[in-house]
Amino acid sequence: MSRKIKNRSRILFIAFLIIGLISGMTAWTVSQEEKWYPSTWGAEDQRGALNRLTPEKVLEAMSLIKTGKVYELGRTYEDAMPLFGTRHFSLRIPQMSGPLGDNHVTWHEEIFSGEIGQIGTQFDGLAHIGIGDLYYNGLPQSEIATAEGFVKLGVENVGAIVTRGVLIDVVSYKGVEYLEDKYEITAEDLKGALHQQGITIRSGDVVLIHTGWGRFWITDNERYNESEPGIGLDAGKYLVEQEIVMVCADNWGIEVVPNPDESVAFPVHQLFLPRNGIYNLENIATEELAKDKVYEFAFIFTPLKIKGATGSPGSPIAIH
Repeated sequence: MSRKIKNRSRILFIAFLIIGLISGMTAWTVSQEEKWYPSTWGAEDQRGALNRLTPEKVLEAMSLIKTGKVYELGRTYEDAMPLFGTRHFSLRIPQMSGPLGDNHVTWHEEIFSGEIGQIGTQFDGLAHIGIGDLYYNGLPQSEIATAEGFVKLGVENVGAIVTRGVLIDVVSYKGVEYLEDKYEITAEDLKGALHQQGITIRSGDVVLIHTGWGRFWITDNERYNESEPGIGLDAGKYLVEQEIVMVCADNWGIEVVPNPDESVAFPVHQLFLPRNGIYNLENIATEELAKDKVYEFAFIFTPLKIKGATGSPGSPIAIH
């Protein structure tokens, strides 16, 4: 081989190497980010973005109540609901107790078994998702997780969430009945829908995303669980920039599943929870809000104070 050909080969090899390195840098994932902790609210913080909820945000939310109509956003917890992976739900009623006293009082109780914070309408706390061994504020899983619960980042630290809620109706914006499975909602989709609705996102808001996927809840559990439309990293970063506190959606995982980049899994969860302290509320009912074109409202949700838990069930509401 001549020296000229050898030199040309070296140049091509170096060019391909540079292109490969550039491609690797642009294929952004959360785990490739440089140090992302301590958080904006300090190394000891356990509440994340909810620190943005001030008395002023509560008053702002209350000022949005015009008609007094209450929208229940939570799903009914029942054994027919779709469950992710090996999660389960079991409710049993023991034999009636009593009677007691001359008035013959009797009573019933229930025995529940299941991943209480991660089934049905489910709130993802900061102990739910990590980036490798690290969780929110760079806390190592090995130091905060025990068999009896998390000693830090447990859902008992969250508190009541009362703030302005914003619905982003991507279904209406796209002019469809529902988004197809595996559809990645982009930042441009969110911006376009907000513009169409005449709504802006403000710091401290909760954002609800209507994908139409809720139509398959119980009616077709296999399809509901197999995949889902949802936001991608592009849309997730846009929401982070808006300084929101939580994202809610009518699907089971908020983000598009599977991710278009097959080498990553649930990167938006990592972007929100450990990196930015932004919470998820999954499997909510958005149909009535979308039907009534109610795009801003008072949003209220209070997770159960389960010490050391990764999440919580609950019944969020919107008041218009």
